[in-house]
Parts: sequence; structure tokens; C-alpha cells
Amino acid sequence: QVQLAESGGGSVQAGGSLRLSCVGSGYIFSVYCMGWFRQSPGKEREGLVSHEIDGIATYADSVKGRFTVSRDNDKKTLYLEMTDLKPEDTGVYYCARSSGRLCPRDFQTTFGSAGFGLWGQGTQVTVSS
Repeated sequence: QVQLAESGGGSVQAGGSLRLSCVGSGYIFSVYCMGWFRQSPGKEREGLVSHEIDGIATYADSVKGRFTVSRDNDKKTLYLEMTDLKPEDTGVYYCARSSGRLCPRDFQTTFGSAGFGLWGQGTQVTVSS
């Protein structure tokens, strides 16, 4: 079964850190672009970062310098290291796999979900002030 499963969410105070994990199964993990997205209360889902198979990452301004994406292809796992968390980082975090092997071209400008066809169930992150 082709699927993604996130873990690592939780509740932290502002300034804290968390590391999210996303395990892929049922497909060749290493040959697809991956991404992390967030849906905050009352807002649309927004893209945070994309990660090409060659390791190139594209970050949204809102998380640049605070969040770091990485992947371990042997473990079929995508990570999101989050530091200096802020209350506005609260939301449900999703990992996603691109429909094609490369990251959607529009992601760099729109940070939208178009072109990502496989999604995890999400993991909640709550940051208190």
C-alpha cells in the first residue's frame, strides 16, 4: 500500500524545537520530490518546503532559517527540524509526495499543493506563547 505517515508533533512553548518525521512506504522513496505543508486554524494549507531528489530545498519565507528539511532514503524517511517555534507555527503538518519525480515548478512561487498527489494524515503541532 502506497502511503505516508507523519509523526513527531506535539505541544511546545515558543522558542522550542520539534522534529517531524514522515515515513513513506509502498513505493521507491528516493526518486520523488517531497514536501512539508501546514494548515493553521482558519487558514488554507500552505507549503513550507520542497525537497528535490538531489537535495535541493526551497523554503517559504515564513520558515526560512528556522526549519530544515532532510531525508534518509535508506529509512524512507523525510524529516523537518523546526527550531525557534512561534505561536503562528501552530497547525497540522503534512508531508506529501509529488505526483511526478520532480518538484512542481509552481511550488517555488505559489507554495501551493498542486502537483503533490500523495499525502499523509498529518500531525498536530501546537506552540504556546
